[in-house]
Amino acid sequence: MSKTTKTGIAALAGVALSTLLAGTALADPALVYDGGGKFDASFNEAAYNGAELFKTDTGQDYQDLEISGDAQREQAIRQFAARGNNPIVLPGFSWETALRAVAPDFPDTSFLIIDTVVDDIENVRSVIFKEHEGSYLVGALAAMATETGTIGFIPAFDFSLLQAFGCGYKQGAAYVNPDIEVIETAIGTGFDAFNNPGGGTEVARSQIDRGADVIYHAAGGAGVGVLQAAADAGVLGIGVDSNQNHLHPGQVLTSMLKRVDVAVYDAFEDFANDEWTNDVEVLGLAEDGVGAAFDENNAELITDDMRAMVDDITAKIVSGEIVVHDYREDESCPV
Repeated sequence: MSKTTKTGIAALAGVALSTLLAGTALADPALVYDGGGKFDASFNEAAYNGAELFKTDTGQDYQDLEISGDAQREQAIRQFAARGNNPIVLPGFSWETALRAVAPDFPDTSFLIIDTVVDDIENVRSVIFKEHEGSYLVGALAAMATETGTIGFIPAFDFSLLQAFGCGYKQGAAYVNPDIEVIETAIGTGFDAFNNPGGGTEVARSQIDRGADVIYHAAGGAGVGVLQAAADAGVLGIGVDSNQNHLHPGQVLTSMLKRVDVAVYDAFEDFANDEWTNDVEVLGLAEDGVGAAFDENNAELITDDMRAMVDDITAKIVSGEIVVHDYREDESCPV
């Protein structure tokens, strides 16, 4: 592609983005979704739910935007900041490069980034989660639910954050059954895998063919394909980030909740109450930042023993009796 062609495409993208932002009101908070879009039933939708709850509770409106590609990341942040939106919330580690390019130019604008740490820019708050702790819980449940002794894990691609989900899951499963087999297969090789539900379906089917009868995904929007394949085959899926139990009632064993909604709500609320802090927040089981979802959609799947096991493990992790290894510490998993 020629330089002229690339410039033309960038210009068109800028015009399109300007049109989308034309109605933006000054001083409203803003939320820009990551890949997968607002209604991915997972990570982005959790962010949306937090913003919507804030709007319901306070009457304060907010602006949001779904980008169509990576080329719009920096433009979206810069244009929201230039219009006076504050704070600007960016859910997803893939926002880091664009945030670093824009935040120093708008020192009076507060930014929140979720899932990565940017602690060297004064006007940025970072929120990260102990996904490995929540994944430990659903791994234990998977080991209790399996009838074949084989369970699956499907990340979008091979990335340290996603491996933290998988490593926690494997540790929790091994806590219940040291001999359990965990099959791991990624959907793709990069960020676009989050937007590939068909790929999620294909990978899940391959794991089911190998005997997996409980499958956990960490694949964002692609995870709906994983859960669909599991339901179609009569095996159990495990959702992630948002509560996905309702997508296939009776076929989703549980969901690993990651309270992105709380992070967004708190950011909007703290700014509105003049209580904003630019710091790093780490949310795990002790902070109710992660957990396993129980509701009417999976009630028939969860036995009293399963629920008691989750309660016991939770207490032991919070107390420090069980220490869940975080893959991100050394890029390794002990099981």
